[in-house]
Amino acid sequence: MEVPITVDRFLQACGAQLGLRLLAGAGGLAREIAEQRVQKAGLAMTGEVKSIHEGRIQVLGETEITYFESQPQIRQIGIADAFFSGPMACAVVGGGLPVPAVLRSAADGSSVPLLSSPLPTTELIEDTLKALGRIFAETTTVHGVLMDVLGLGVLLQGPSGIGKSECALDLILRGHRIVADDVIHLEKRGPSTVLGCGSDLTRHHMEIRGLGIISLRDLFGLSAITDLKKLEVVIRIEEWDPVKEYDRLGLEDRRTTFLGVALPTLLIPISPGRNLATIVEVAVRNHILKTQGVHAARDLVERQTRRTEEGTPR
Repeated sequence: MEVPITVDRFLQACGAQLGLRLLAGAGGLAREIAEQRVQKAGLAMTGEVKSIHEGRIQVLGETEITYFESQPQIRQIGIADAFFSGPMACAVVGGGLPVPAVLRSAADGSSVPLLSSPLPTTELIEDTLKALGRIFAETTTVHGVLMDVLGLGVLLQGPSGIGKSECALDLILRGHRIVADDVIHLEKRGPSTVLGCGSDLTRHHMEIRGLGIISLRDLFGLSAITDLKKLEVVIRIEEWDPVKEYDRLGLEDRRTTFLGVALPTLLIPISPGRNLATIVEVAVRNHILKTQGVHAARDLVERQTRRTEEGTPR
C-alpha cells in the first residue's frame, strides 16, 4: 500500500533544504499533498477560493502579502478565512516576508499548515517542485554493486560470495568509480531513467571477506567514488554451469526491468582463471559500441550469411 505524502513528511524531507518554518496550523500536518505541482495563490487571496486546486501547496509572495495588508481589517479576516477553507495541502510564504497575524490565526482555526521560507518566491517554487519530484518518484532497493565504468552506470548482481566486491575493487584500481556496494537505492526519474545511490550510512564502504569493512574514500580518494549514477547496464554474474548453454555469439537481447524501465542485461558465467574485471570492462566497451551502431556479432553473422548465399568459401 502506498504511503501518503503528508505535509509532515514533506517538512521532514525538505524542511532544511527549503528553510521551512511552521508558523501555524500544526493540527493539519497530516494533510495529504496530492500533486507534485505547486500553485501561486494569486486570485485566491482576493477571496476567490474556487481557483485553489485540491491537495496542492499554495505559495504566497510579495504580491499576495502586499495586497492582503492593503485591505481593511474586516476584509483581511474574510479573505483569510475563505483562503484557508480551500482544499489546499498547506501554504508557504516566501521571501522571508512578515506574515500577518490574521493569516496565522485563520490557519490555526482551519488546521491548515502555514509555513515560511527565506527563499525568494521564484526560487522557492522551483526548489519545491524539484523536492516534490524526488518525494513522488518511484523507488526500490536492490542488492549488488553499482559502478561507474567508462561513464556508464553498471549494476553487478549475483549470489553472495561470487566476487562482486572483489571485481569492483579491481575496477577501481583500473580508474573506474564506485557508487555503492551491497544495498542500492533506485529511483525513477522520468519514463526511462533510473538513478542509483547508496544509503547514507554505508555509502562508500565495502565489506571484503577476510578484511572486514573498508572505506573506499579513505583508501582510494574522491576520484574513486561518486554519489549518484544513472543505471544503464545490468551484469549478472553466476558460477559456470557445464550443462547450461550460454550465449556464444552475443546475439541474445536480455533485459532486466527496474521500476518499469527495461535495461540491457549481460549474463557472465565465471570459473577459475577468468578475470572478471577485464570481462566486465570489455562488456561495457562493447555495449558502448553497440549504442553507436557497431555490433560485432551481428556484423559477423551477416557477413557469414552473405558468403553462404553467394557460395563463397570461408
